[in-house]
Amino acid sequence: MKSKDHEAHPHEEPIQDSASSKQEQMEAQNAEHGETTAADPAVTSDASQQMQELKDQNLRLYAEFENFRKRTARERLDLISTANESTLKALLPVLDDFDRALKMMPAEDPNVAGIVLIHAKLTETLKAQGLKSMEPTHGLPFDPEFMEAITTLVVPQPELAGTVIDELERGYRVGEKIIRYAKVVVGKSPDA
Repeated sequence: MKSKDHEAHPHEEPIQDSASSKQEQMEAQNAEHGETTAADPAVTSDASQQMQELKDQNLRLYAEFENFRKRTARERLDLISTANESTLKALLPVLDDFDRALKMMPAEDPNVAGIVLIHAKLTETLKAQGLKSMEPTHGLPFDPEFMEAITTLVVPQPELAGTVIDELERGYRVGEKIIRYAKVVVGKSPDA
């Protein structure tokens, strides 16, 4: 039983699979010219080596992309957490002025209660925005990682040398980032 296409054109050959016929023609041409075929071990090893190199390159590109993705996600989180850093830095002198005013006002003054309430409200608002006050430094050994020495004073006791005598301005952080180091006065021995 013949198909309709074959009956309509009896002088034509049946259509073969084009991919396999092209491959057979290429192998025949290569054999005529003395060229190696795909079955040649040298060609196979070159192709497998090239394929391995491409796999390695693909793997490296994937690893680079993953590192890029993680780094940008981390940078985005850092940016979000410190987005208001400049505003908080600008408000630190106001907070310092409140602290100084409260220290200078007598406790009997009727206005102190109002100033204390405003100071507390400002402090809580800044904390809600991520501002954290660093621990008081008075009496601690000087640590340049968290403190900035403004000046040194000669102290009578040698054990006070290298310790913080006075804190002029408190240090602050936003998250884990220090936005202002504590400004301190450090004691030094009379010998130095």
